[in-house]
Amino acid sequence: MATYEYDCPDCGRFDAHEPIGTAADTHECPGCRGQARRIFSAPHLVATSAPMRRARAIEERSADEPAVVSEVPGRPPPAPHPALSRLPRP
Repeated sequence: MATYEYDCPDCGRFDAHEPIGTAADTHECPGCRGQARRIFSAPHLVATSAPMRRARAIEERSADEPAVVSEVPGRPPPAPHPALSRLPRP
């Protein structure tokens, strides 16, 4: 469903939801039941954030070229306990 914008001379602008490509040049106004003419306006596009764009790009790439792991990742060495640094050294 697409959103089309119409302008009624008495009530002003309103939106109508119609299947894509089926919008008529005029539409019945929901307020006064008069005929409103269709106006052309900018499409309602939404800009996505940078993290969302990166996540979608990774997801799209993985559909055709999934990342393959060739070996089991190693474990990092455990961090020494802070109390051990106070022990005497030989």
